[in-house]
Amino acid sequence: MSEHIVPKSTYYTIFVLLLVLTYTTVQVAYFDLGPFNVVAALGIAFLKASLVVLFFMHAKWAPKLQKLIMAGALFWLAIMFSFTMMDYLTRFLDVAR
Repeated sequence: MSEHIVPKSTYYTIFVLLLVLTYTTVQVAYFDLGPFNVVAALGIAFLKASLVVLFFMHAKWAPKLQKLIMAGALFWLAIMFSFTMMDYLTRFLDVAR
């Protein structure tokens, strides 16, 4: 099995992009978006996690079976996040009654 060689410039680019996304997360926290603060934070966190998995864990160049397993795990994670968001976004409905 041959190893895929990634240039160092790719790692540096992803690192800088992760720093920019971290800064964006901090800046978004200062805005009052109501219940969508959590949605924005989770969206940015998902993007950062995707970059780490794809490039630093070399999932971009993984065999098809590994990609299928990772896709299944991400699908399951999306289900869990959707249940969490349904609970979080409907909490204020009971208080208004």
